[in-house]
Amino acid sequence: MSSAIRLSGLIILLAALLAPADLRAQQTRPHSMLVLDQSDRRGPFYYQVFVGLRDAVSAHGHAPTTVYTESLDLNRFGGEAYQEDFRRFLEAKYRNRPIGVVVTIGAAALELALRWRPQLWPDTPIVFSLVEEADFKRLQPPAYVTGGIVNLKLKDAVTAARAVVPELKTVVLVGADWERQVLFRNWNDQAAAGIPGLEIIGRPMPEIVERVAALPDHSAIIYTGLYSDGKGDYYPPSDALSFLAAKANRPIVVAAETFLEPGGIGGFVIVPSLIGAEAAGRALRILDGETPESLPPSVIDVVKPIFNWRQMQHWNVSEASLPKGSEVHFREPSFLEKYRWRAVALAMALLVQTALIAFLLHERHMRRSAEVEARSRLSELAHINRQATAGELSSSIAHELNQPLGSILTNAESAELILASPTPDLQEVREIISDIKRDDLRASEVIRRMRSLLKRAPFEKKEIDLNQTMREAFDFLKLQASTRNVAIYLQTSPQTLRVKGDPVQLQQVILNLVVNSMDAMAKMPYGRTIIGRTEVNGDASAVISICDSGPGIPQDRLNDIFDPFFTTKEQGMGIGLSIARTIVLAHSGQLWAENQSGGGAVFHLSLPLAA
Repeated sequence: MSSAIRLSGLIILLAALLAPADLRAQQTRPHSMLVLDQSDRRGPFYYQVFVGLRDAVSAHGHAPTTVYTESLDLNRFGGEAYQEDFRRFLEAKYRNRPIGVVVTIGAAALELALRWRPQLWPDTPIVFSLVEEADFKRLQPPAYVTGGIVNLKLKDAVTAARAVVPELKTVVLVGADWERQVLFRNWNDQAAAGIPGLEIIGRPMPEIVERVAALPDHSAIIYTGLYSDGKGDYYPPSDALSFLAAKANRPIVVAAETFLEPGGIGGFVIVPSLIGAEAAGRALRILDGETPESLPPSVIDVVKPIFNWRQMQHWNVSEASLPKGSEVHFREPSFLEKYRWRAVALAMALLVQTALIAFLLHERHMRRSAEVEARSRLSELAHINRQATAGELSSSIAHELNQPLGSILTNAESAELILASPTPDLQEVREIISDIKRDDLRASEVIRRMRSLLKRAPFEKKEIDLNQTMREAFDFLKLQASTRNVAIYLQTSPQTLRVKGDPVQLQQVILNLVVNSMDAMAKMPYGRTIIGRTEVNGDASAVISICDSGPGIPQDRLNDIFDPFFTTKEQGMGIGLSIARTIVLAHSGQLWAENQSGGGAVFHLSLPLAA
């Protein structure tokens, strides 16, 4: 047995020793990447590339990744001596910092990484980004190199120029010398080949600002990037574009998204954040165990037609003339977009006022119509009962409405006096308007509750909160109870009671039971109390209880009180409790009454809980 174990261990050891070196390196690759930027990361374009890369790394949840960055700044510095010094700097700086993958930004950075790899990062994969197709073919990177190829063409910039300048005849290319260009170096050959029907003028030299200020009609500027004024002063290409745009008399077509805000009208532009994100995605896959050979280099979609709304307005360019699928940035919002909520609030206030007036007139008409129909239609007993209940509570409702309406009138008169003064206090006027709005909402709530009670609508079941239905009914009855010297209390269940029912008709049942209890206690000199409760009965039903401190129900009448036209009141119709039981039965519930041991009656209403 021990011999078999030793033999198995020996086989595993030999397999590990004989495994390919790149596989062993892949299995032990440190989770770190070194980003070599051929320009200066402090510039807007390369900073956005790094932002896209950083965000992709931050979103990667498999393992934490250390990111090192170095800016080669090849736009301003170059030569063999500089490159050799930089190589030695990297060698010393990262001597004790293992690198899992090298990420290069730009063809020049890739070229140096390939040259330095044997000395600095042997067996380390390289992921490149921001490399044009022509540069990729020229460099012919080996199998341990992968990355995204950018397809950036001069003819696309000319297409954008034709879109913004009708009858385009002349294109002026403005930028640094071709050998100093890191993104558009290959446009030199494309410009030399020419474009039919179009004159391409090379870069103006030191007098560039003066020349672009006097270009002929039907011409456009294509900007690739300036890094120096030719006198030894260096600056970011975005700053140079700002100087150029301030003087140019023709629109400036650009090929980088970060050139839009400084004054470019747009074009088929590189989106730098997409470049960084794509490079990070490849690098992270390698760090997670994939090989560069399994991720072959490919052309990536990072060039988008994007245009600057401000420059379009300046040069009178219509959005309809832009290439299909174009995006427009920096669009100025319209008046309604800028003040949307204020406009909506004003419109809603006018609509609410109009609707309130129309509602009051409509309700007045409906009430009168209902009173006429009630005399001839016995089938409308439920609606008549609600009308009767509202009639009993009308004085309370009128009082509850008069309070906010009177306050609104007083505040409006005060505002008129303030505005009539030589120096009106606008802050006080604002506070008055706020009070008017609050009182208006209070009056609206009274009307809403009144409407829910009085509206005539077909029976409709929907899922409701029984606690909320009870609260609204008791809020509606508070003032009436106070007028009749009745103390009412509500104790709702701590949990939500979801039932299926018609909230208006269920509130009618509650109102009938409470008003019935008030009438039963009308002759009591004091101690008039009503308590409403909601509770859960097991897992199947919810129960409403209305208890009063009245004389109770005669024992021989407990079975008769729900019969139609049975009443003990001198002016009663005898239909309130009968209608209440009919409504409850329509909700698949039960309604019953009993006397309490300590005195008074209690009505119980049971409804099934919603599934």
